[in-house]
Amino acid sequence: MEAHRRQTMTSPGSIPADLTSPNADPSSGPSASSKAARKLQKKLAKREKKKLKKQWRLASNPHPEAISNDRYHPSPILDDFAALSEGRLPKLDRKFYEKELAALQVELVKMQYWVKHVGYRLIILFEGRDAAGKGGTIKRITEPLNPRGCQVVALGTPSDQQKSQWYFQRYIEHFPSAGEIVLFDRSWYNRAGVEKVMGFCRPEQVEEFMLSCPEFERMLVRSGITLLKYWFSVSDEEQEARFHSRLEDPARRWKLSPMDLESRDRWVDFSRAKDEMFARTNIPEAPWFTVEADDKRRARLNCIRHLLSKVPYDDMTPKPIKLPPRKSIGDYQRPPMNEQFFVPNAYP
Repeated sequence: MEAHRRQTMTSPGSIPADLTSPNADPSSGPSASSKAARKLQKKLAKREKKKLKKQWRLASNPHPEAISNDRYHPSPILDDFAALSEGRLPKLDRKFYEKELAALQVELVKMQYWVKHVGYRLIILFEGRDAAGKGGTIKRITEPLNPRGCQVVALGTPSDQQKSQWYFQRYIEHFPSAGEIVLFDRSWYNRAGVEKVMGFCRPEQVEEFMLSCPEFERMLVRSGITLLKYWFSVSDEEQEARFHSRLEDPARRWKLSPMDLESRDRWVDFSRAKDEMFARTNIPEAPWFTVEADDKRRARLNCIRHLLSKVPYDDMTPKPIKLPPRKSIGDYQRPPMNEQFFVPNAYP
């Protein structure tokens, strides 16, 4: 028992007993003792922060061997949550985020070159709570890519004609051809989520969707399409904070619709719908991947890294083109400037 007590008093990450015990040597003075304790606590906190950062980088390693079995094994990043009293990682440093994002976006460009070269077809679904960060992640993925080979699909309310069609029909119209990438900002899973919870469809329609969807997705995979499905998970506290942020920002207020406010009151209903959707549509050919999205920066980096790990691309970036000297303009003369309309310069 005494040996265990001595081991506990000197375990790594704890403050030595001689700095915290009321029986500490009084000759050093109370101020000196507390100052030393604070200094040690600060040193331990810095060491713990470095440890968490290293663990996160290892957990988000995009190398295929590192996460080839991610659908069957929990991510090592989950170990980090136990190290914090609030069960939540600190916000990712902005400079670190921007540096990592720039490197990942270069890899996305390499991936697109390869996709176009081999005729690869890629569909990525982004689902999740309102204000979970789906749009921001999509923006960072598409930002460096050639828009001619990358399309974002965000369909609105179906028309009367579309309502009379096979449910999947209006989505199929946007599927990729060879060498294309399509990102769905919400998808056919509306039927299992918002349509079910808000009563926009009948229970038998939901049941038919649950039966048809796995077979539909298996058919896509068999046809040679790679299908990735991401669910962005956000806590109710973080969602509430983002709702208030959108209300206060006129430039982003359009992101908050009456439907978002209605769904806010049905948090538990949406949770149950999501659980059933996962249970019935999480198939080996197209599994669901959950992105912890309380920290937007970390969510974006993790999602992009995971996406890159799921595409077996090679670097097929073409070599830089050598620009020849410009040819002489010859006898060309520019028309007089007073015959053209110019946009006035408002920033002299």
